[in-house]
Amino acid sequence: MNTLVAVAIAPFGVGDELAPYVAEAVRIIRDSGLPHRTTSMFTEIEGPWDEVMAVVRDATMVLADQGIRTEVILKADIRPGHTGTLTRKVEAVGELLAE
Repeated sequence: MNTLVAVAIAPFGVGDELAPYVAEAVRIIRDSGLPHRTTSMFTEIEGPWDEVMAVVRDATMVLADQGIRTEVILKADIRPGHTGTLTRKVEAVGELLAE
């Protein structure tokens, strides 16, 4: 079942600069091989439900396993029979704006 998630994984109680910790989580996502895109606030991941959720779990645990309190914000779009939604949704809006 194709799943597109937007996930934000962030540590708490580690100071003001979070980028090194966020980078650890994003590295897990990138290494997964699933289609993904990172923006300033979320990383989107697309693939089968079980694979996507395993990556979210692993990216979360890379911080939690260090004893870091970790917040996860997740939004999911489950759309049977569709793939490539990571890019297609943005392309569809771009096509409409070009009219």
